[in-house]
Amino acid sequence: MMYRFKAIDHIQLAAPTGCEDSARKFFIDILGFEEMEKPEELKKRGGVWFRNGHTQVHIGVEEPFAPAKKAHPAFEVENIEALKKHLLANGVDVIEDHNLPGAKRFYTTDPFGNRIEILEWI
Repeated sequence: MMYRFKAIDHIQLAAPTGCEDSARKFFIDILGFEEMEKPEELKKRGGVWFRNGHTQVHIGVEEPFAPAKKAHPAFEVENIEALKKHLLANGVDVIEDHNLPGAKRFYTTDPFGNRIEILEWI
């Protein structure tokens, strides 16, 4: 049987109970995502879903919660320097990384400590 992967439909990041407002502030107010309506059956689990174009991030409640320090999503962006300045202006820390040939990149974290990679191929 022949098959192929077409795209990543979404990524899910874990967060603690009561995370929704902090997630909205970060993903909507700072990163410019929009909130997606969760299916009714999934709403009772907590968490919140976002999208920016074809990129979806689902924040799921996990207890006990421990942030992902190594595993992470990597978002490819245009104009990485503008995003870095925007994050810093909003009090979001960035960690520069120059170890990937052919790319500019940095790491940041969501409000729950999950690692997020931002990169731009040059």
